[in-house]
Amino acid sequence: MFGYRVPAPDEAMLISGGRRGLGGAPFRVVTGHGKFVLPVFRKTRFLTLAMCEAEVAETCVTKQGIALTVKAVIAFKVGNDHESIVNAGQRFLSDQDQMSILTGRIFAGHLRSIIGSMTVEEIVTERQKLATEVLETSKTEMAKIGLSVDSLQIQSIDDGDTGYIDAMSAPHKAAIQRQAQIAQAQATQASVEAQQVAARNQAEYARQTAVVQAEYSAQIDRAQAQAAQAGPLAQAHAQQEVLAAQTELALRAAELRQQQLVAEIVKPAEAEAERIRVLAVADAERMRIQAAAAASHDRVALDRMLIDQLPQIVKEAAGGLAGANVNVLNGADGLSEIAAGLVSQGLTILDSVRKNLNGGDGGTGEDSDNLPALRGLVSPSDGRNGKGKGKGGAPNDGPIDVD
Repeated sequence: MFGYRVPAPDEAMLISGGRRGLGGAPFRVVTGHGKFVLPVFRKTRFLTLAMCEAEVAETCVTKQGIALTVKAVIAFKVGNDHESIVNAGQRFLSDQDQMSILTGRIFAGHLRSIIGSMTVEEIVTERQKLATEVLETSKTEMAKIGLSVDSLQIQSIDDGDTGYIDAMSAPHKAAIQRQAQIAQAQATQASVEAQQVAARNQAEYARQTAVVQAEYSAQIDRAQAQAAQAGPLAQAHAQQEVLAAQTELALRAAELRQQQLVAEIVKPAEAEAERIRVLAVADAERMRIQAAAAASHDRVALDRMLIDQLPQIVKEAAGGLAGANVNVLNGADGLSEIAAGLVSQGLTILDSVRKNLNGGDGGTGEDSDNLPALRGLVSPSDGRNGKGKGKGGAPNDGPIDVD
């Protein structure tokens, strides 16, 4: 835009021809932003704020009177504050290259002054101390002209043809040479030792190689021998395995047969013995219960049981007539007499059993004697006629033939 000026980031814009600047400066200072400037009535100039460099190569005399040529490099710039820009602008605005020339001369003077108070040894060994002292002594003077020093580096120190620095360094050079010779000797010794170690290692490696080769040869021989014997050995092992398998098969067959015998004979026999034992135990338990029941005082229940068993007794007594060829001679009266006789015999047996139980001596066998009497009512047919007894023991009116 017409009349609007903007300084670069590393520049300061100085505007003259109008109002005075801060602190009574003859111009206004603008940095970091633009500003409208009236043409013709205002004049604008730019002062660099970039880093500048000045070189110094000065011959200085030390405290010992020895002349030294010292080369140094100074890095400086215009200060960032308003006062430094005004001071630098009033001095260097028309010819800004003069900043490097003037800075070099200022530092040359301070460098001669400080070196004159130091010895060569101090200058050589303490360069940083020399640079620091030069910076400190020149700081105030540089600030007056609006400049600030960032660094000072001593590049070289030369004593010319005097040879003082070389003489000063001679002991160190001798020590270094001595150390170098020692190091060389040690290196040579180490090299020889390394060669000897290498030779021993080679010999050891050759010995180990020979041993390994011998072992390999022995292994090859053994392998060949084993290969030659492999066939017969394999056949023998195979036969041995066959025999072992046959033996195992025979043992298993014997065990299987034994198990079969156990399953077919022993187990059934044991089962039958167990069944007989269980039946015997059960029968003994039944007899014990019956004996206990007979010995009890509950006679009514026992009589009732005997009465209930009377039909079964009569039925058993009459079982002899089953399937027999009976001829009844007296008709219906004969049948009545037979039935009456069976009942009479049953009552007689029942009364005998009751007496035996009441006696408590296990019975006298009378009930057994009555069974033939009951069976006497009938007789096998052998071509003879028998006579039975009726009710109350009376003889039958007619004989019964049983075939």
